[in-house]
Amino acid sequence: MEFGTKSIRPFLGAKDFEISRRFYRDLGFEEVSLGAQMSVFKTGNFAFYLQNAYVKDWIDNTMVFMEVADTRQLWSDLSALDLPSKYENVRLVPIREEAWGREFFVYDPSGILWHFGEFNQP
Repeated sequence: MEFGTKSIRPFLGAKDFEISRRFYRDLGFEEVSLGAQMSVFKTGNFAFYLQNAYVKDWIDNTMVFMEVADTRQLWSDLSALDLPSKYENVRLVPIREEAWGREFFVYDPSGILWHFGEFNQP
């Protein structure tokens, strides 16, 4: 079935909305405020909603995979930001090679796990 999809935007929660907003801006996303309880964060054609809502089980089980063109360059760029020293609970896990490609991980201030990955070229 063809949906005619133009975008897909997950909804992410935040334990502390203001800290998470700052984190995602520092990470390099552009923020568009949609009111006191929600913002949309964009980079290129990708976007997600960040909402001022926290349900521990939901947040602890949220993962987002973002395919990128160059994991090594992005790893270098994000490492240089030194986000773990600025935000409690933020962790960067180095690049690992997999059979399908490579990826690294970033945990946001609430504990959401981001996978930044690059697939092998055929």
